Amino acid sequence: VLFLQIVHILNMTSAKIVSFLLHPEESLHSLQNRIEFETGISTGNQELLLETGICLDPRKPASQCVIDGVRGWDSYMVYLFDKSKTVYDGPFASRSLSDCVNYIVQDSKIQLPIPQLRKVWAEAVHYVIGLKEDYSRLFQGQRAAMLSLLRYNANLIKMKNNMVSASQQLKAKLEFFHQSIRLDLERYSDQMAYGISSEKMLKAWKEMEEKASQCAQAEDIGYLDEQIMALHTEIVELQKSPYARRQGEVMESLEQRAIDLYKQLKTRPPDHAYSDSTDMVKIIVQTVQSQDRVLKELFGHLSKLLGCKQKIIDLLPEIEVALNNIKEADNSVMQMQGKRQREIWHLLKIACTQSSSRSLVSSSLEGTASTPAAAWIPQSSSGNAPPHPLSSLAAPQEGDNFAAVIQENVNYLELFSSILQEVRQEQNSMMV
Repeated sequence: VLFLQIVHILNMTSAKIVSFLLHPEESLHSLQNRIEFETGISTGNQELLLETGICLDPRKPASQCVIDGVRGWDSYMVYLFDKSKTVYDGPFASRSLSDCVNYIVQDSKIQLPIPQLRKVWAEAVHYVIGLKEDYSRLFQGQRAAMLSLLRYNANLIKMKNNMVSASQQLKAKLEFFHQSIRLDLERYSDQMAYGISSEKMLKAWKEMEEKASQCAQAEDIGYLDEQIMALHTEIVELQKSPYARRQGEVMESLEQRAIDLYKQLKTRPPDHAYSDSTDMVKIIVQTVQSQDRVLKELFGHLSKLLGCKQKIIDLLPEIEVALNNIKEADNSVMQMQGKRQREIWHLLKIACTQSSSRSLVSSSLEGTASTPAAAWIPQSSSGNAPPHPLSSLAAPQEGDNFAAVIQENVNYLELFSSILQEVRQEQNSMMV
């Protein structure tokens, strides 16, 4: 018996406690099936919360419901919520009266012997204490729901901060992209008349600018931010609400009054005297009325908590979609930026190649113009001087120099032709 594990489940939809004997190594899913059989709440709609607001882990065994603590395992509660419902409006009936207590409630002025009255009042005191404890358990369930809501809200704030940060980064990248592409288009237009031009590339750049404007829609998260801020304000108001704090002071005072009455009755001698139960019945009635009032307030506040929690659950997928859209837009902008920079460097390569080819052509033309002239310059500055006796032998040497210059020019011409062909191929590939 000492090693048995029993879990007590407080059904917050009906305010009733169901208890289960846990089998060794029983899974949580197995326990949920048993809970479904007892309460009618399907396993998919069951939310089992510990007092700390932590939801039970389906990967762990059912023994996680039983936690060793100062109060002992027999008084520990697990709180059951129905995820398909966000409004808990009752009605929640108070615990039933025992026969003897019901007897004096029906007729409080009936006279009973003191020994018998002690037994009846003892049960009446137990009933009043039980009403207060029932409220305390339900309040603890409401507190678990509040802590669970705060956990969801913390996750919501974390996702919202990530979304806002990603949106601001995307906005900064879009501003940089727009400024840089406008400058590139201006400089490209300035050099089109005398430099390199490509209508296809120009069209692609303008399409990039339009696509970047469309990406700006992903950074618009104002509607989500407004919903999150309104929800955050609502949660703060719920935390400040007086119904978020224990409202059982009246019940506690009535409990103490019932105990005092019973103590006074115990001091009376067990003689043949009789007495009625008017004062004790008044306490019972006031306690029931007080419990009805505080439970109505408690479940009204609980319904608001569960409504806020459902709003968070509905918002989380929307934030996830917004984050994915921002990431896709960010990747698209970076790809367009990289593509445009590669095209700019390609244009620079073509421009440098053309500049090198022009310098090679000009240098070859200068060499062609100077070399023949030097070959035909007379050896003497005096026009009347007789020819050199070995001038007939120099002719073959001059012919060889001239042939070498022609061959060099032919080589330069072939090199220039190959360079021009490569440039045309690069231009064609860039336009394609």
